[in-house]
Amino acid sequence: MSFLLHQGAQVLCTHGGQATPTVASTRVMLGGQPATSLPNTYMIAGCPFSTPDGPKPCTQVQWTSPATRVRIEGSPALLSTSQGITIGPLGTQGTPMAVMQQSRVRGQ
Repeated sequence: MSFLLHQGAQVLCTHGGQATPTVASTRVMLGGQPATSLPNTYMIAGCPFSTPDGPKPCTQVQWTSPATRVRIEGSPALLSTSQGITIGPLGTQGTPMAVMQQSRVRGQ
């Protein structure tokens, strides 16, 4: 079952960095929180990922599979099952995202 994401949903990279949207809907609310959609950029803070060459934290999420039937202000909604990959200083790092969200509004 898929649920729509809102600005307060907990979205984490696999290393534990917290992803939050820089902008969300100004018109659609889910439990008092603005809903998010595909064009909303998610920035990641606090990712501890490192290589022998130094820190290489995840910094942004690139969503790859939003909702197919639900739109928010004309754009595909983001769901709890939406797939996203992380972007960092090395380019696409390819780590998936973990999502914990509201559980009242469902979508496809």
